[in-house]
Amino acid sequence: MPSKAKTGKKLVIVESPAKSKTIAKYLGEGFIVEASIGHIRDLPQPSELPAELKKTSVGKFAVDIDHDFKPYYVVSPDKKKKVTELKAALKDADELYLATDGDREGEAIAWHLLEVLKPKVPVYRMTFGEITKEAIQRAMGNLRDVDQDLVDAQETRRVLDRLYGYEISPVLWRKVARGLSAGRVQSVVTRMVVDRERERMAFKAASYWDLTGQFGADSGSFKAKLAAVDGAKVASGRDFNDNGELTAKNVAHLNEELATSLAAGLQNADFRVRSVDTKPYTRRPAAPFTTSTLQQEAGRKLRFSSKSTMQVAQRLYENGYITYMRTDSSALSDEAVTAARRQASELYGPEYIPQSPRVYSNKAANAQEAHEAIRPAGDSFRTPAQVAKQLSGDEFRLYELIWKRTVASQMGDAKGSTATIRLGAVATDGRDAEFSASGTVITFPGFLAAYEEGKDETRGDDESDEARRLPNVAKDDSLTASEIQAVGHETSPPPRYTEASLTAELEKKGIGRPSTYASTISTIQDRGYVRKQGSALVPSWIAFSVIRLLEQHFSDYVDYEFTADMEGDLDKIANGQEAGASWLRHFYFGEDSDPGLLSIVNNLGEIDAREINSIPITDDITLRVGKFGPYLESSAAVVDPKTGEIVESARANVPEDLAPDELTAAKAIELMETAAPEERVLGADPHTGHTVVAKNGRYGAYVTEIIPEMTDEELAKQPVEYYKNGKPKPAKKPVKAKPRTGSLFKSMTVESVTLDEALQLMSLPRALGEDAEGNLITVQNGRFGPYLKKGTDSRSIGSEEEIFTITLEQALEIYSQPKQRGARAAVPPLAEFGPDPVSEKNIVVKEGRFGPYITDGITNITVPRATSLEELTREQAVELLAEKRAKGPVKRTATRKAPAKKKATAKK
Repeated sequence: MPSKAKTGKKLVIVESPAKSKTIAKYLGEGFIVEASIGHIRDLPQPSELPAELKKTSVGKFAVDIDHDFKPYYVVSPDKKKKVTELKAALKDADELYLATDGDREGEAIAWHLLEVLKPKVPVYRMTFGEITKEAIQRAMGNLRDVDQDLVDAQETRRVLDRLYGYEISPVLWRKVARGLSAGRVQSVVTRMVVDRERERMAFKAASYWDLTGQFGADSGSFKAKLAAVDGAKVASGRDFNDNGELTAKNVAHLNEELATSLAAGLQNADFRVRSVDTKPYTRRPAAPFTTSTLQQEAGRKLRFSSKSTMQVAQRLYENGYITYMRTDSSALSDEAVTAARRQASELYGPEYIPQSPRVYSNKAANAQEAHEAIRPAGDSFRTPAQVAKQLSGDEFRLYELIWKRTVASQMGDAKGSTATIRLGAVATDGRDAEFSASGTVITFPGFLAAYEEGKDETRGDDESDEARRLPNVAKDDSLTASEIQAVGHETSPPPRYTEASLTAELEKKGIGRPSTYASTISTIQDRGYVRKQGSALVPSWIAFSVIRLLEQHFSDYVDYEFTADMEGDLDKIANGQEAGASWLRHFYFGEDSDPGLLSIVNNLGEIDAREINSIPITDDITLRVGKFGPYLESSAAVVDPKTGEIVESARANVPEDLAPDELTAAKAIELMETAAPEERVLGADPHTGHTVVAKNGRYGAYVTEIIPEMTDEELAKQPVEYYKNGKPKPAKKPVKAKPRTGSLFKSMTVESVTLDEALQLMSLPRALGEDAEGNLITVQNGRFGPYLKKGTDSRSIGSEEEIFTITLEQALEIYSQPKQRGARAAVPPLAEFGPDPVSEKNIVVKEGRFGPYITDGITNITVPRATSLEELTREQAVELLAEKRAKGPVKRTATRKAPAKKKATAKK
């Protein structure tokens, strides 16, 4: 067979179209750049496996657990066309360059491409940390093969996540609620948020008092705070534990009475300076950004969610503005160090850079040094001003943050001095009071001229001393005192995690990979385990149930150290120190005294679902997580304040926006006392004799009838069926009749609705009559209000009360008019973002049936659950609409009717 003629073409495959466009500019002639658009194949759902595999060792997970956990991959249905295109492009190429990202995920994508495309031409693995001409040229000089160790590590991680989720999630379905999921990292992250809320729920506040005063000297005045009484340090918030107990010894714990009397006794006291202590102040710049620290700082300073940060960073990387954004390393290349030092010198002066370059190393657990830190791309950096016109608002803000941090990391220390003044006096009751004031004066800003790192919320009551200049005083100087006041404080509970502080804690504990933090935090919100309250992350009650079950029956799998150790093991696989198959075998099947996941799942024993879903609030009130959400249940009989009746096991719904730590004993009692009755008997239907009741349900209040069970006598009268041999069949339980129901009108309540109104509601839909063609017209109430129905044609009517008054003639008049779409009163949009750059139509956010959505009047996209309306920016709205357009319209499976058979025509 003759060999293929040389074409001179070289095929380069990357993950994304944006990356392909940027890289194509630097490769020159002969190179064809195509995008795989992410992974081209993955594990299918077990239900999608071929029939012959479903009963084999592959059937449970789409992984062959009996043969080294070999995955069964399939090309994703939406990637089949892309694979065909790549194969066609490869036919015309002499060489193949796999230029996917250089991390484990990118290495796995490259391997899958190799496996599916089966190239018969030379294949080269090409990686680069930034998309610049210099970086691409260096990458072409450092080609290699696909790293099988990295592929093994990524494949092990994928299989591990499948085993974990598919074994543990069904337990949650059976004992908590359908549709829940467990995940190797997501469950541990959820536990962290739940644990913090538990700390807040158990927290008991302690009160303490101190004094503040304004003091004057010839050179100026300053504010000082009481530091000691009779030589004993004054208790502050850090001296108490979370039970409200004072733990520090030899401290003066002032209450309101002691503090107020001391303030009064110092009003005319003779205050003098007791000591002045001055120390040099030095502060070093923060290291360049890693994935984790970028997410944290963007959250603090730009109010970006972790997900938004990574989306914007991805665009900056793919378009050649920054280096690769998934990295654990804070190190800079020699070229980057030179660029940062040169730019700092040009912008701030040569005195702002230290004599020798700064070198940074990552101190986080399980850090990988495979990549460089996140920095501006290139061997010389573009300033924010130089790229401002090329970037969107969010892109510019994030680029500016990265640029500032990188340049500042190679600048000199901030220097100054910190002064502490101790002053005191004796009160009229003989108590000695000593006050203290501190201040820091910056004499050389160093890196602060470019950038200062943000801070998360912390506990404590210390005020910042920075940038507060104190007057020039000396020991024994006399001071004038004014505004000496007693100030009361309460200790504060541990602050809830924000996305930034949660990311920092995950990195500190070594849980998961920084590259997955954004998607994990987004997932636990999408799953309903966590919601945002402002920037704080608040767990749901269902998260408490899930974590409680996992802690009791799968303790290792939500243990922080165990999860961090798993990351360490996966790193060993990536480094070629361990084989993925043997590690998975030990994890799933166990070894010696170490039980594997399979053994734990098979030996769970009885799990008390009611106990798992119950949290005591008081001795008598318990919170239950039920099928339709959380509710309170009282075990004590209570008296209904409206009816005076004694109610056993009274219940009350828990408001959705009430955070778990806000459900105190007092709040629970209040909710029980003010709860609307769950059920109220209205009377008997005069026609059927059935009892009619009004109830509060998950979707609102409604009325229904109670159909009594058949008596033994009635059951005995049921006709008997016989087998062919003449023997009677066992009596079947009769099908229970469906009770009539009806939702209450908005003007009605469970307490006010009458029997007559209930009977009317249960009679709906109401038949009005037929039109001229014999089509029946009915009127009924629906989720979006009252409406008429004629076949498939529905028309809204004005008010609920019209349901029982509208006539056939009025309905026919409505149907005689053209159907008005959107005829309801216009509702103002929730937000507006100006014209879309593609459609040039105005972008707005509206409230829809399934929550808020973004639209330009042509394309609609739901606002992601992880993004609050307050956080949503114009750039995000434009990006979401662009992504939706790129996907095209949703393909709906049409039910095709078989073509009608043609009648045979008789031949003449």
